[in-house]
Amino acid sequence: MEMKTKFAYTGIRVKDLEKSLDFYTKILGMKVISRTKIEQAKGEVVNLATQQDGQVLELNYYTQDSKFNTEYQVGEGIDHLAFKVDDLEKATSEADKAGFPVILSMKTASSTWVYIKGLNGIYIELFA
Repeated sequence: MEMKTKFAYTGIRVKDLEKSLDFYTKILGMKVISRTKIEQAKGEVVNLATQQDGQVLELNYYTQDSKFNTEYQVGEGIDHLAFKVDDLEKATSEADKAGFPVILSMKTASSTWVYIKGLNGIYIELFA
């Protein structure tokens, strides 16, 4: 049986979170829908949505001491792609069997999500 997924959003890495927020909200008219500190990654995440179709863009900012704060190169700022899956355990098991093990797992009181490194090196977030 094929795994059902839903493409949820795109996460991009930003160098300056406040300047990025100004750009996406003031210039492009997006609205902030959530803002969260992520202690495990030593970073902060801000989710924005467009007014017309509700598409979500996630801005990811990492502090200097985060292992995810790598040299920023224009055009390589995609932080991760996120997919909602029917069964997180099954999805991670299938990914592992295919040679894409979980490299980071995070959990809050309300959700669990994992990251694998995809075929071309782009991080893929899976959540149920």
